[in-house]
Amino acid sequence: MSAARRVLLVRHGETEHNAGGVWQGQLDTALSERGVEQARAAGRAIAAYRPTRVLASDLERARVTAEHVAEAAGVEVTLDARWREIHVGQWQGLHTTQVRAQHGDLLEQMDGEDIRRGVDGETLAEVGARTGESLRELLEALGDDETVVVVAHGVSTRAAVADLLGLDQHLATQALRTLGNCHWAELAESRIGWQLGVWNAHA
Repeated sequence: MSAARRVLLVRHGETEHNAGGVWQGQLDTALSERGVEQARAAGRAIAAYRPTRVLASDLERARVTAEHVAEAAGVEVTLDARWREIHVGQWQGLHTTQVRAQHGDLLEQMDGEDIRRGVDGETLAEVGARTGESLRELLEALGDDETVVVVAHGVSTRAAVADLLGLDQHLATQALRTLGNCHWAELAESRIGWQLGVWNAHA
């Protein structure tokens, strides 16, 4: 086993849609002023881990957050569309109250099973497959004592962790609280494999 290999998985900073209760999915929204401040603070804190590179979703809110983290650490950013947030289909751009009024039955169904978000969006399993593929590629390429940062989204990050650790996606959704804006999880390699050591840490 290589020594002290680690991956930090960071959720992007706040957007106006986050603050306003609007379903974003893969809408390409910008960080709010508060989100930019969060990204800068996260960058300063994460720099202490001495990451060698930063990988990010290509959606603006994740990319800009990643740029702040990378700048603080003095490293480069690489984009990977596989880390995009779950596509929520017809719900993208709708306020939570609208979704509940129009598709309350589907929201209730989501509490018990992994159905497509927004009728024609993605399932958690589909998100886990694409993010998990990228995460495994990243882990295979990690060098000894290397720390890499991934900046993505709440659902896509949790789905990747669940896929890697062999957790049922729906169970992971129930058990792991969604990462807060600019909060992060830490995967560290142990004698028996990759383990989730930290969840929802923040600056």
